[in-house]
Amino acid sequence: MFIVGITGGTGAGKTTALDVLKEMGALIIDCDAVYHDLTANSKEMLSEIGTRFPGVVVDGILQRKNLGKIVFDDFEALQDLNAITHKYVKLEVRRLIDAWEADGGKLAAIDAIALNESGLGKMCNFTVAIIAPAEKRAQRIMAREGIDFDYAMKRIRAQKNDIYFIEENTYSLINDYDTKAEFENNCREFFAEKVSV
Repeated sequence: MFIVGITGGTGAGKTTALDVLKEMGALIIDCDAVYHDLTANSKEMLSEIGTRFPGVVVDGILQRKNLGKIVFDDFEALQDLNAITHKYVKLEVRRLIDAWEADGGKLAAIDAIALNESGLGKMCNFTVAIIAPAEKRAQRIMAREGIDFDYAMKRIRAQKNDIYFIEENTYSLINDYDTKAEFENNCREFFAEKVSV
């Protein structure tokens, strides 16, 4: 099984890179989707969150606003929450990859904003940061979500910067292209050279 990790900030072009990997036959694992599924369905994870943060799980349902009020103002609490959720996300990602391999799959891609902080990057043959100039990212976010430029830039500034992504990953792909097709071609060439299945 060959595993590629994909990360990068909002609007950089991760989806385009992942679509190219999907064309190559990869199982795409969206860790945001995995996390949201676990918060709805994992009794074990919810129990652990409820034990650490009393009152945020009521009748088996995570009270996101109550949890947010705790962790957004307390860095240590946020670290504790991340330690719990990262553990369960990693277990589910491993389960999905093992099932894919058992069905004959040979390539998988993990899409995670916290790819390295969560430890998921260590599961990968290599990791790729998708980066792009802030203004191009803002334009893509505005087109995708119908928000204004200032709000798009605020979201970009709230995330880790390009230097972090470049330093923490095996490779980086710069998406400063004017069209999606140009970046797709770049990704195809890159993955054709680097992926071995």
